[in-house]
Amino acid sequence: MRGTSFADRIEPQLKSQNLESRLLRGPTHNLTPFGPLERILRPIIRDVVSSMSRLNVGSTALGKRLARAGSTKSTLDFRAEQFLWAGVAFVVAVLVVVAGAGAGRFSPAVSFISVIGSALGGYLLRDYLLGQTIKRRESRMLSEFPSLAELMALAVAAGESAMGAMDRVSRSSNGELSGEFATILADARSGKPLTEALQAFSSRAELPPLVRFIDGLVVAVERGTPLADVLRAQAADVRDAAQRDLMESAGRKEIAMMVPLVFGVLPLTVIFAAFPAIAALEMSL
Repeated sequence: MRGTSFADRIEPQLKSQNLESRLLRGPTHNLTPFGPLERILRPIIRDVVSSMSRLNVGSTALGKRLARAGSTKSTLDFRAEQFLWAGVAFVVAVLVVVAGAGAGRFSPAVSFISVIGSALGGYLLRDYLLGQTIKRRESRMLSEFPSLAELMALAVAAGESAMGAMDRVSRSSNGELSGEFATILADARSGKPLTEALQAFSSRAELPPLVRFIDGLVVAVERGTPLADVLRAQAADVRDAAQRDLMESAGRKEIAMMVPLVFGVLPLTVIFAAFPAIAALEMSL
């Protein structure tokens, strides 16, 4: 009953272009442990997610978040994972409610709220984990940026171009930022202008230090301005910002340490100091 897509209609005419046997293809990995049932229901799930994505106004924002997380998944794949997490949470909540009803503890209102809340919580939990992945990845990129910027400054001072310096840095280092450099170079070598590839990375990153870094590279590529001093200054700015963040974090933790000190350690100290005197007074009386 599903409509045939355009790709399915023209696939028989294009089989001569694909000489690879289907027996040699790698196995498809399932998202759930249901095996054949998932493969049977996968087209239906894909259609449902595709239909709901048309009503979702946040698909563009979700695509940017997936790019910031370094994920190769599409928005449809991520929405399918969210619905899968919601379904698993829903089934677990239903099992818990059934077990409670079997034990004689059943409330319709509480059961309904717990089941719906569990499904919504599973849906939102996947989005929360994506946000945490973005934060960790951007933190790693900022920690890698000063060293890579100084390496690029050394390469540019030695006579390399901006693209050559980026190529050297991406080949001699490993990490999130060097991987982004490799993506920029791949886009540039495939025919895309280097400035457009840099600006695409700037829109993906959304980090102020990296945006300034990309703007400096774009200006250097377009106008031929000196780049080594700019890269060193940007690396110093990022190190200073990291130092300020560390000092602010230390200040917040110092204040937070006052809570267990005042309400935990200090009362015990007073008790240990005053108890012998109180015991001596009671013995004398």
